Amino acid sequence: MPAAVLIGTVGYHNLRNHSLGPILLPELQRLPWPAEVLVEELNWGPIAVVQRLQTETSLERVVLLGARPSSLPEGTLSLYRWVGGLPGPDEIQARIGEAVTGVISLDNLLVVGEHFQAWPPQVLVVDVAPGSEETGASLRPVVAARRPEVLDWVRRLALEGPEAAPQLLELRGDTWADRQIRELSSPSRLETPRWKCSKDV
Repeated sequence: MPAAVLIGTVGYHNLRNHSLGPILLPELQRLPWPAEVLVEELNWGPIAVVQRLQTETSLERVVLLGARPSSLPEGTLSLYRWVGGLPGPDEIQARIGEAVTGVISLDNLLVVGEHFQAWPPQVLVVDVAPGSEETGASLRPVVAARRPEVLDWVRRLALEGPEAAPQLLELRGDTWADRQIRELSSPSRLETPRWKCSKDV
């Protein structure tokens, strides 16, 4: 059966919270998924990912999991719907240049994928604010405590799409400097999440 949904983890290895995607990849792969769902690591660089996406012409949805650098408190969970838009040509070229040199970044991946028109109709992002960067193979306690919730949101968004989280935030490539981010602040009540607004600068 052709794949309809791709779950992709993004992030460097051995950087503790910043490695959330790679750390949770084995757990995601062990979950029981329908045949039309693929679970893969997307750390090969945005250009290679674009080429990979171009081979999956039946994709309807991509769910990305990672930990984007943020000024939000460590462990803040944010859910996004990518709505497109691109920065200026110079910024696009800078992102492509970083991609070619091996930079692994969710933001880069989204912009480069948009530039090459590689994304399917639905692109959803599960992101956890990683806090300070440090080396290590495990998550720090604050982020580790959110593992079950993160896995559940990835599962729900993959199987149900945007309807699983009516208050998904919009993430755009042409407004990097002015993002509105909300915290999913009720880890024990996934059916009725409450959202707290804060500014990411």
